[in-house]
Amino acid sequence: MYGYYFDPTYILVIIGAVVCLIASGYMRSTFRKYSRIRSRSGMTGAEAAKRILNGAGITDVRIERVNGDLTDHYDPRSKVLRLSDSVHSSNSVAAIGVAAHECGHAIQHNTSYVPLKLRSALVPAANIGSKLGLPLVILGMILGINIPLPGLGNITLIDIGIVIFSVAVLFQVITLPVEFNASSRALRALGDYGLMGNEEVGDCRHVLTAAALTYVAAAASAVLQLLRLILLSNSRRRND
Repeated sequence: MYGYYFDPTYILVIIGAVVCLIASGYMRSTFRKYSRIRSRSGMTGAEAAKRILNGAGITDVRIERVNGDLTDHYDPRSKVLRLSDSVHSSNSVAAIGVAAHECGHAIQHNTSYVPLKLRSALVPAANIGSKLGLPLVILGMILGINIPLPGLGNITLIDIGIVIFSVAVLFQVITLPVEFNASSRALRALGDYGLMGNEEVGDCRHVLTAAALTYVAAAASAVLQLLRLILLSNSRRRND
């Protein structure tokens, strides 16, 4: 049996980590590049967000400033759109693009966009899966616990860990259409509401594409980790 930390399948974890690092670095460099370009309208990220929300008929979402770098997010539970220090009061093309993207999530929420509702419903289970999945697999590898289930035979602790971790992976995969759709709504809103010209919308597309790649990388990393766990489980069965 492969050792948990030292086995050929660990290359999958390394690949996932490298992909995430590359995507994150590309996102930050792209944001920095377009942060140096001032929008022709002179609007800040917060002002653009307010215009987009009003244009979409959304009047019950608050816009708040949040500390941190690229910590922007929309909270559907409290209907608050939080913009980071580098976005809220900045009038750069990058800031307006990120603010518009978060507005895209608010519009999704307002229109009951199904993938967003599904992702929100999965949050509690995904949190459990990300925290307990791997520890259960490790314990299963060490202890070799089998749990008898009537009519189903024995199920190992490793199997339980894999199933729980799979929910976290599913969450990452469902996140992709949610993020792509939010960016699409953002770019459309910037043009439809006259906040930016075609060239500036193109610049925003570069920023949002770079951001989307970080979610693609996270999903790919999660899938590779799940594949590794399945390979380890199969290896253990062959050696038992």
